[in-house]
Amino acid sequence: MTSLYKTLCLLSLSVLIYSCGDTKNLSGNYTLKTSKAKNAITNGEEISFSITAKKNYDIDSIVYAIDGKRLHKTTAIKDYTTKIQTPTLGRKKVSVTIYFPNESINLKTTISVLNDKAPKIYGYKIVNRFPHKTDSYTQGLEFVGDTLYESAGKYGESKLRKVDYKTGDVLQEVKMDNAYFAEGLTVYNDKIYQLTWKENTGFIYNLSDFEKTGTFTYNKSKEGWGLCNDGTKVYKSDGSTKIWTLDPNTLAEQSYIEPTNHKSVSKAFNELEFIDGKIYANTYQVASIAIIDPTTGAIEGLIDLTSLPKEVQSGLDPQNEVLNGIAYKANEGRLFVTGKHWNTLFEIEIFEK
Repeated sequence: MTSLYKTLCLLSLSVLIYSCGDTKNLSGNYTLKTSKAKNAITNGEEISFSITAKKNYDIDSIVYAIDGKRLHKTTAIKDYTTKIQTPTLGRKKVSVTIYFPNESINLKTTISVLNDKAPKIYGYKIVNRFPHKTDSYTQGLEFVGDTLYESAGKYGESKLRKVDYKTGDVLQEVKMDNAYFAEGLTVYNDKIYQLTWKENTGFIYNLSDFEKTGTFTYNKSKEGWGLCNDGTKVYKSDGSTKIWTLDPNTLAEQSYIEPTNHKSVSKAFNELEFIDGKIYANTYQVASIAIIDPTTGAIEGLIDLTSLPKEVQSGLDPQNEVLNGIAYKANEGRLFVTGKHWNTLFEIEIFEK
């Protein structure tokens, strides 16, 4: 009886060791690949997923999913081809779960769903030039009626300003604590919302008197870069590929788009402005403005402003004192742009090339 007990114990132990070793083997036994170079696909195209195995094991089923939504279920390892049609563009997480009799493993990859059209390219002409204070490291710019509101950055120099855009004169100003680096702003429901860069904090002011009435935090987004609103929703860029939609009451992140053209997913969008149903966005250190569909993330247009920095004062740092600042005077349909420490606020008109 003792001998049988020992034998059963040794047998159980060996099964346990084999099972643990088998699980380890399963984790590295399978590889997931796609049929597309760099895993990039135009929205509406087909893509094939293939699984290769070093060793064959009994499989119960295989489930394919994209961003958590089930695409397909099968019971055999074979190529799976499907058309990808997503409501939003950008990076999508693909997972393949392989179920075995007693366990499962998960294979993951990321695909980029691209726009099916190249963006339209726009040129510009300068309509007017107005003075701009060179002590302003412009991070946010927005009109309310005829009055321009500006957020200026840098540690120790950050501020919120009300500006007479015709003269450049500062009508009202609030300086921020030296611990904060101010970023974008937007005006919504008679409140000014101002971001900070790495401090995970935004500030809320009364539009009428600049009294600070509250704060909000970022819980999902990476940093604070740009803000704009469409009258019902607030949008926030964070330096990554994402532009977030925020709850207009709490400023909490609800969802996001990833601005994408016909070749790649873009990133580093800085100052934002909402104009005629589209998000206009500066790309940091690039003299251009992207025109983005706020629903899909499609980059529908690019305004080429490459020559504009030549129109301001010399001696600026080309890596830091760059184009940044878009303001739309909606009551007159006029578009304005400027940059960090630039001496000029430009009114421009754009035209398709």
